[in-house]
Parts: sequence; structure tokens; C-alpha cells
Amino acid sequence: MENIINLIEDSKSVIEKMLLDKKLLSSINEASKLCVSKINKKNKILIAGNGGSAADSQHIAAELVSKFNKKRKAYSAIALTTDSSILTSISNDFDYKHVFSRQIEAIGNKNDIFLAYSTSGNSNNIVNALKFSKKMGLKNIGLTGLNKGKMNKYCDVLIEIPSKLTPRIQEGHLLVGHILCEIIENNISWNNNDWYINLSWW
Repeated sequence: MENIINLIEDSKSVIEKMLLDKKLLSSINEASKLCVSKINKKNKILIAGNGGSAADSQHIAAELVSKFNKKRKAYSAIALTTDSSILTSISNDFDYKHVFSRQIEAIGNKNDIFLAYSTSGNSNNIVNALKFSKKMGLKNIGLTGLNKGKMNKYCDVLIEIPSKLTPRIQEGHLLVGHILCEIIENNISWNNNDWYINLSWW
């Protein structure tokens, strides 16, 4: 029981730090504005990460394509972590570091968003994809921890969870992902076949 309580307290302490981190809150706000703006213009969000972050990518894509809290028109979001044939062919024919950049080349367009997860900030395939995405003119949003990794220099917005522990960072990433989904859903609607955006809350 003591171990369980300590782990919950540890997670709680990271969330409390997030509440007090003005830079973090500003980054989440900036990322949410960017997502709303691009989806409003019918651009799409491409999402990628490794391991648990691959699962986070699929989770957030599902919330955007299906629904979060509201029944509404589907938003265009694609997790680049799901097609085993694409993932294995790129890894086999090229290199695993190209597994996401190659997909961005295939389906990404200028002014789309690339939402990239890396708890270390140094995942080779994520950094490579961010470089490629930036060259293509996509907007890059990075989610990481307090690691000051290589992905920092390639992100338009970087969201750093105040922890160096992978499980705590991933818990923070899930919270941020849900915040982004809720803000997107609350500020983009489908009405009489026209997109409109309500920015009054900013």
C-alpha cells in the first residue's frame, strides 16, 4: 500500500509542477491555438512516437477522428505508428530512423501539423522526422520531458513535462493530449457545412 501511495503522490507532484510552470502552460496554449487554426483550415495532424509514445499517438488520433466529448465532424488526424507493412518495409528497405519521415513525405502537406512524442527528446527517428517535416513546411509540436534533447531545435512549439522519469513524462503527455483534444473540440464546430472557430476564450 505504501508503494502505491508513493507512486500516486509522485505522479501528483508532477501535475502540480505543471500547474505552476508558466512556460509549460504557455506552450500548451500556443500548441492548442496552432492545432485549432490548422484544423480550421482543413489541414491535418500527423502523430508519432515510439513504444508507449506510439500508443499515445494512436490514442490522440482516435480522440480527434472519432470524438472526445462531443459528437461532431471528424478531424483529420493520422498516427504514423499503426501500419505494420509500412513500418517494416521502411525499416527493412531504408532504416528505422526514416520510419516516420518517409510517411511524412508521402502524406504530409505544407501547414499540416506534426505532433511528435519523445520522452528523451533524442529519439533518432523522431528527430529525423522533425527535420524533414520542417523542410516540408509543416508545423512541429514536440512533447518531451526535462531532457533538453535534440528535438528542441526543430519544434515550433515544445511542451516539456517537468520530470526526467519516463512514466511520469508519459502521464503528463496523456494529460496534455487530452487538453489539446478538448480545446480543439470546444473551438471548432461544423455548422451548415461551414467551419467556424470560436476564439473568445483566449
